[in-house]
This record gives sequence, structure tokens and C-alpha cells, in this order.
Amino acid sequence: MAYKISEDCVGCGACAAECPVGCISEGGDGKYQIDADQCIDCGTCAGTCPVGAPAQE
Repeated sequence: MAYKISEDCVGCGACAAECPVGCISEGGDGKYQIDADQCIDCGTCAGTCPVGAPAQE
């Protein structure tokens, strides 16, 4: 089950910097999004995010 970034995202980019497969990118609104097809469910993004925005769907 892939992770998804909630509206709580503050756009800091910490999750994208730590993602081992590079599946997190900045969206048009300045917040980040996860490509569910590439996500390997490692949880690194959730552990890195200062506001807890990434969570499993």
C-alpha cells in the first residue's frame, strides 16, 4: 500500500530529499506528492516529515 501526502504538507521537501527511489516531487501548489506506482512502502518519508504529512493510504 503506497504512501500519500496529506494537505498538512508545508512544502519543506524533507521527504523528497530522503526518498530512496525518488518517487516524491513538488506539485504545482508548492506541496509534495508521491507517485504511488513507484513508492516501495519503506516509510522513510513519514519518518522524515516534520509535520507527519505522509501516511499509508
